[in-house]
Amino acid sequence: MKKLFASILTASVVTIASIQVQAAETIRFATEATYPPFEFVGKDNQLEGFDIDLANAICSELKAECTFSNQPFDSLIPSLKFRRFDAVISGMDITPDRLKQVDFSSPYYENSAIFVADKNDKLTSIDALKGKSVGVQNGSTHQQYVIDKLESKGVKVRPYDTFQNAFLDMTSGRVDAVFADTAVAKEWLAERGEGQYAQVGPEIKDANYFGIGYGIAVRKKDELKMKLDAALSTLKENGTYQKIYDKYFNKASAA
Repeated sequence: MKKLFASILTASVVTIASIQVQAAETIRFATEATYPPFEFVGKDNQLEGFDIDLANAICSELKAECTFSNQPFDSLIPSLKFRRFDAVISGMDITPDRLKQVDFSSPYYENSAIFVADKNDKLTSIDALKGKSVGVQNGSTHQQYVIDKLESKGVKVRPYDTFQNAFLDMTSGRVDAVFADTAVAKEWLAERGEGQYAQVGPEIKDANYFGIGYGIAVRKKDELKMKLDAALSTLKENGTYQKIYDKYFNKASAA
């Protein structure tokens, strides 16, 4: 009987431990990893970037496991709604249109957008883009902005699956300019612009298109939003967020 009781007790302990391990929450993030410095494929084919580090820090704070899936940008919200993922962290603007479909965490990055073009074209203002072709990412708020604000003025919209392909076509002369998030465009200018390309006009901040900043998208009325907000708040208070920010953006910008 003692041996039987001991066996039952041991089995119970093992079962409880197994349940505890299984109970650890897994947050399945989706992203589109062609958007440095926010998300990109780095060494050993691993996803890296500001958003990836931030998501990992959030999971650490929540004592949860993180998984990441690299998906086309225009499929992110539909896939989230179909429950293929739990959250989207992909440099996604919190906009009125998107809020009709999903909920967002509190903003974690203030955003703006700029046009980039070849210096030799002498495009000194946004008005000078009339009759020019502008590359944008398909399904992005940048695409919608150019369609709504500039297409009627003669600007031609050229959608691409990724911003990187838009930049590549600009260097090949297939499009005259690219419209992208300021941080992404400046990253490209610093690393690949080779002094030949420059910003056209001022930074554009329009809440109707670029929202109030980047947020992590979750399904409507999902309790995960509250957990993400709490974790983001803690990371900002304890300095973890600033360390991640400084890793990818210069301190002058942070200030």
